[in-house]
Amino acid sequence: MSERRGLRRLLVAAGLVVTVACMYFAVRGVALADAVDALRASDLLWLVPTVPVFALAIALRAVRWWALFERSQRPPLRAITYALLVGYFFNNILPARAGEAARVIALHKRAATPKAEIVGTVVVERLFDVLALLIVLFASYPWLPEISWLRAAAIFGAGVVAVLLALVFVVVRYDARAVHWLLSPLRRLQREGVAERVEAAAVNATRGLVGLRSPQIALRGMALTIASWATLGVSFAILTNAFALDVPLAAGMLVTVAINLSLILPSSPAALGVFEAATVIALRAFDVPHAEALSYALVLHLLNLVPFLVIGGALLGPGALRRRR
Repeated sequence: MSERRGLRRLLVAAGLVVTVACMYFAVRGVALADAVDALRASDLLWLVPTVPVFALAIALRAVRWWALFERSQRPPLRAITYALLVGYFFNNILPARAGEAARVIALHKRAATPKAEIVGTVVVERLFDVLALLIVLFASYPWLPEISWLRAAAIFGAGVVAVLLALVFVVVRYDARAVHWLLSPLRRLQREGVAERVEAAAVNATRGLVGLRSPQIALRGMALTIASWATLGVSFAILTNAFALDVPLAAGMLVTVAINLSLILPSSPAALGVFEAATVIALRAFDVPHAEALSYALVLHLLNLVPFLVIGGALLGPGALRRRR
């Protein structure tokens, strides 16, 4: 227990350092008055077409998660959507991406799906997310200006693809035996019922990894993942019109990729600072002035924050956060 608390404190401390550093980078060299003027000059009526497209992207992510379950074991889509929104809610109020654990618990309580199976689908999700973001990035390449960090992204992408292919090979070649081997140290614990629970967890985790073993599920999951990120990029591009940034659709795609790849870093709740820094870096490639880029980043962050706080709070009800703590 003490080791877990120590690790948690270390993650929180690392997140705080990353947040402060990114926030400093996001606001460095920009006059506050210029950023305020850019906000005042913005036309936030562009949120009207932005929000439905943004909502469609989230709906696609819910369908994607649902599609990654084995057909005979799939929870209801309504339960999946509920758990996903609960996860977003807790990611925005707690550090260290606590929403990932929250949505596993929420789906388990709603649909009685084994936690190990849910965790397996979440692992597949994260792999597909990184790969799909890289696909979106390189598909947008012909419309992007020269970007200094694109080569680094290509190297990173090659590494991710290599790891993904290795994981797919292990899961397909050895199936449940690979998961049994990973969990085998737990069987050495001399406690009643541990071996049985480990065995059940191995079976359920194998089911959760069906997205890597079944070509049909993998292709459907990857297609939905790419569609969700592309749709999110379109919504981000629409919002650029509120600030008259005069950038192409590819800018929305680059902002989407930059923000979501940066979320791999530990950060404070809602990725405060990291979100803004990633947005400013992405728009710098299109020669967007710093003040306008920062103002756009703040409004975009609110778009990614407020709806989940409102909807998540409504789903959980009064006192839910206190009970779950």
